[in-house]
Formats: sequence, structure tokens, C-alpha cells
Amino acid sequence: MKKVLLIASILFVAVVSTACINNLAVQDLNNKAKAYADKGDYTQAIERLKSSIDLDPSVFETHYNLAVVYTKAEDYIHAVDEFKKVIEMKPDQADSYYSLATAENNLAVDLEQGTVRMTSEGSLYNPSAEELASSGEYKMSENEKQYVSELYDAAVANYEKYLELSPNADDKVAVEDQIKKIKDHKNGGEIQKGAFTEE
Repeated sequence: MKKVLLIASILFVAVVSTACINNLAVQDLNNKAKAYADKGDYTQAIERLKSSIDLDPSVFETHYNLAVVYTKAEDYIHAVDEFKKVIEMKPDQADSYYSLATAENNLAVDLEQGTVRMTSEGSLYNPSAEELASSGEYKMSENEKQYVSELYDAAVANYEKYLELSPNADDKVAVEDQIKKIKDHKNGGEIQKGAFTEE
């Protein structure tokens, strides 16, 4: 019996030690990612944050930071996906809805401008410089038009959720104005990329 207890306690110590090592590694990767992001090297920051998530996918801050870095890198395809994960982890975090709405709005604008495109299977991608140069004036497919409409609707819903969770937000008027711009654009008006401020 003592032998079983000893083995169990050794295993527990090993698990706790591994967890501590992982926590230190996650923290180190997150610190390095921040340093790269502060220098504007978003590719290296993204790689560090993805490695951190591989070690421990349960850390909310790592997912949030990855989504923010994708947004700063203007990679709205991945930013939208990552902010959705963030919201699944903490559905009452108001800023996540604002950030997701901004990424959705910006992705819709990129699709309209042709700087992001959709394959016939429905996957989004960034066209190469050669593809952009050779395509002339870009016309969206019907699937792209439908997806753009869905993105704008989602952006409005997420901006509204942000205001619901944060009714006294300092930027309430600006968010309401962005919602109006999106709705007006769906009725034929001009649209521009939304602002994104890191909290």
C-alpha cells in the first residue's frame, strides 16, 4: 500500500511540475509575442501566440491577444475566427463583441474591394499580387455578396451586443454611428473600415 501511495504522489508531483513548466513556457511565449507585436512584427507575434495555444489552449488572454494581433496585421479572416473562440470562452466580455464586429466589418470591406476572395468551395483567401494585378476590375461572386451581407449583419449584431453589455461605454455614440453606417451601406451607401482600439 505504501508503494502505491508513493507512486501516486510521484505522479502527482510530475503532473504539477509539468503544469508549472507549461505555465512558464506559455508566459514566456506570450511575453515574446508582445515584444514582437510592439515592434510591428506580427508574423513572429502570431507564431509565438499559436505555439502558446498549442501548449495550453485554455488561456483566454492568449486567444484574445492572438485575435488582436491578427487584427493589427489586417488578417481579418483569422481575426474573426479567433474572436469567435474568445467569445465562446468568455461570453460576457463586452470588448470581444466590439472587436469581433470590427473584424467582421473590415473583412466585408476587404471582400468588396477584392483584397480578400472566396474560392468556389467557400474558403476565404488573400489573392497574390499577381492575381490582383491581372484581374482588372474585380466583381464579387453571388456567394461573396451573400457572405458580405452576412458579415455586415453579424457586425451590427455584435456591436449591439457590445452596447448591451456595456451600456455606458465611452464610445457609445461612435458605435451607434458605425451601426448606422453599416445599415446605410446595405441600402446603397458608402462604407469604410471600422476603427479598432485595443483596451
